[in-house]
Amino acid sequence: MSMIETFSLNKTFRQAIKDPGLKGSIKHFFTQQYRDKTAVNGIDLKIEEGESVAYVGPNGAGKSTTIKMLSGILVPTSGTLRVNGLVPHEDRIRHAKQIGVVFGQRTQLWWDLPVRESFSLLKDIYEIPDPLYKKNMDRFNDLLGLHEFSDLPARKISLGQRMRADLAAALLHNPPLVFLDEPTIGLDIAVKSRIREFVKNINQKEGSTILLTTHDLEDIKDICRRLVIIDKGRIIYDGTLEKITDAFAQERTLHFQVREPVSSISGIIANLPGVTADQVNELSFSVKFNRFQYSAGEIASKIITSADVIDFRIDEPSIDQIIRKLYNGELILQEEQPSEAIRS
Repeated sequence: MSMIETFSLNKTFRQAIKDPGLKGSIKHFFTQQYRDKTAVNGIDLKIEEGESVAYVGPNGAGKSTTIKMLSGILVPTSGTLRVNGLVPHEDRIRHAKQIGVVFGQRTQLWWDLPVRESFSLLKDIYEIPDPLYKKNMDRFNDLLGLHEFSDLPARKISLGQRMRADLAAALLHNPPLVFLDEPTIGLDIAVKSRIREFVKNINQKEGSTILLTTHDLEDIKDICRRLVIIDKGRIIYDGTLEKITDAFAQERTLHFQVREPVSSISGIIANLPGVTADQVNELSFSVKFNRFQYSAGEIASKIITSADVIDFRIDEPSIDQIIRKLYNGELILQEEQPSEAIRS
């Protein structure tokens, strides 16, 4: 049995359409129009126990809606969904006991209570046995340094301290599945590193399944082995970081420095179809080529035999560039489909 399994999962929100002001409200009262906004559109997703998966996409792509359905907060419009054998929205209490959730912009700590008291209350809520509670608190103190601020009320601790405390709070009951929504947002480098190491620790040593949504590419590289990209409510990529590089970043660039100006770079590469060159200055130029059509050695040999090269370097395609291009709309990975329909 998979930890998470969805089939044709859909979520549509109904939004009222009305003109502004009192006149618009009165008109809408008598003549109602609505727009169906599809946030999640036919998602098939399977995540096995112990996996660490990054679930990413541009703002408005459907990430948060998916997480809310997986955690039982939202009810799907259609499709099937099971998480560790349960349908989240049908069995919310049992489901809540088997997941841990961390939202970067929200906290589950009691604002005016010392942090240690929030942990004590969560112990009672989740009915955590004393030995397990003590064991986990000792471990979290070591890994997250909770003792530095556990006597302070939540409203007096820093954002980084709150995120560390929220991670501990979400994992006190040893949930087999953890949802992390922007867990390092707004944090400094040192705290981000500490949180990433902690998350890797619970995944690799405890076997917890991790589903991470983030805009921080370092989170993806450090924590996750698998990448799922969603856009306009649809999954457009599901695989490893290496495979997306192979699939969507085929261009390499070789940068050359030469001792003497080259009269015609385009002439040198004239018999290499698809290869292009850019002149940076008299003694520097770059050559772009498809890495599945030519090897870097072939391109370098061609240039070196025709120019007095003193140095060169290669730019490899990176996951950072791919995802940034995707977010900016520069990469079309599948045919766009309409996601809105207006009806009366």
